Amino acid sequence: MRTTMLHVAGAIALTLLLTPAAGAQTAAPDKVRIAVGGKSAVFYLPLSVTERLGYFKEAGLDVEIADVASGGRTLQAIIGGSADIAVGTFDHTIQMQAKHQPVVAVLQFGRYPGLVLAMMAGKANRYHSPKDLKGMKIGVTSPGSSTNFMVSYLMVRNGLKADDASYVGTGTTATAVAAARRAEIDAIVSSDPMITLMLHDKLVKVVADTRTAEGTKAVYGGPYPGGVVYATPAMIEKNPQVMQKVVNAFVHGLRWIASHSAADIAKLMPEEYALGNLPIYIEALTLSKPMYSADGMFVPGAVETAEAVLKAFDPSVMAATIDVKKTYDDRFVKKANAAK
Repeated sequence: MRTTMLHVAGAIALTLLLTPAAGAQTAAPDKVRIAVGGKSAVFYLPLSVTERLGYFKEAGLDVEIADVASGGRTLQAIIGGSADIAVGTFDHTIQMQAKHQPVVAVLQFGRYPGLVLAMMAGKANRYHSPKDLKGMKIGVTSPGSSTNFMVSYLMVRNGLKADDASYVGTGTTATAVAAARRAEIDAIVSSDPMITLMLHDKLVKVVADTRTAEGTKAVYGGPYPGGVVYATPAMIEKNPQVMQKVVNAFVHGLRWIASHSAADIAKLMPEEYALGNLPIYIEALTLSKPMYSADGMFVPGAVETAEAVLKAFDPSVMAATIDVKKTYDDRFVKKANAAK
């Protein structure tokens, strides 16, 4: 009897050893909804890299990504509450502060905007300077998007009004290329891989290019922030641990991009991202790779340039007093880099 009791006691003890205590159980991942306007564009590559390499899961996140039509729709998603975090352009943090619906950037993955203004090949002889944009029909991702902002600023900087041209929404990725092929527009503002594909097919001629530091300075007069991760102040305040996990994952993804070739990156991406032409996609990645930050830190002076640019043509920003220090929060990205 005593032997039997000892066996039972031993079995119970072993079971307890093999069963984690309630407090030691693996915590459920934090659910996060991320909105992006055109996920397959090279501009948003850090999001896809971070997702496909499993860095979100590694950080303890269960991420759902909603690919919406444009940057404007991305803003609507986080302001309306259908998304927690957005991946988009820094411009919107200034614009939304002016509208008293602030959003705050927590990481800058794009050192440059990466946007390109190109004339349709058959109409390129009409362009000699930005003043020639007057009266033209210009394709942009969507009216009110950062592609729209770029060409509007170029026009205002050269003595025109922002509405001296008309803007047509051409969407992202394949729809932008299709618009160029139809040539129903005079010019287009787009990004890679669409621009490289258009150039390869001799559909366009580039007249302004912000994929490099030099090209960015030529358009905006100084450093200008490109892609960022942003959220509402309420989301950041209520969920600092979640925000840190998101930023940690993105920094991990940016380091991977910095240490791998364009060909390696292309292998990681879904086949459809190449728009049916893998060599051109690899070329586009090669051209755009310098655009990505290796650490996600905010570039000094770029925020101030963005404010000056938007004040030049956006009536709501002109009329507002903008506190640029409230457009970004670098606590999380500093912590992520300190932990490397």
